[in-house]
Amino acid sequence: MATPLKATVKQVKPILSLTPIEARRRVISLYKTWYRQIPFILSNYDLPRTKKECQQKLKEEFKRNAHISDLRVIDLLLIKGQMELQEVCAQWKPPGTLLNYWKETHEPKPKDFMSKFLSGQD
Repeated sequence: MATPLKATVKQVKPILSLTPIEARRRVISLYKTWYRQIPFILSNYDLPRTKKECQQKLKEEFKRNAHISDLRVIDLLLIKGQMELQEVCAQWKPPGTLLNYWKETHEPKPKDFMSKFLSGQD
C-alpha cells in the first residue's frame, strides 16, 4: 500500500534582502545609480539618444518588473542590474547592445480564426 504524500514547504535563504523593505531600498538605490550614470554613458558611448529618452527607457525597464514580489527574484534581478551597470560603465559592452533596448517589439501573430480574419491573414 502506498504511503500518503505530505505537502512540505521548504524555507529558502534569501540571496541579499531579508525583508521587502530592504529589497525596495536596494532597487531604489540601483535605480538612482543608473540615473546618475546616464550622462556619462551617453558621452562615453556616443549614442544617438537624448538624456530624456534614456531616462524614460530606464524608468520603463524598472516598471516592467514592478509586479515581482518574490524576494529571491528581486535579488536576482538586482544582481543582474548591478552587473549590467558595471559592464556599461567599464565600456565592456559594444554600443550596439545598448541600442537593443530601443529595439522595436513585434506583436505576436494571431492564432484564432477571428483574429486572423480581422488582421487579413490566411
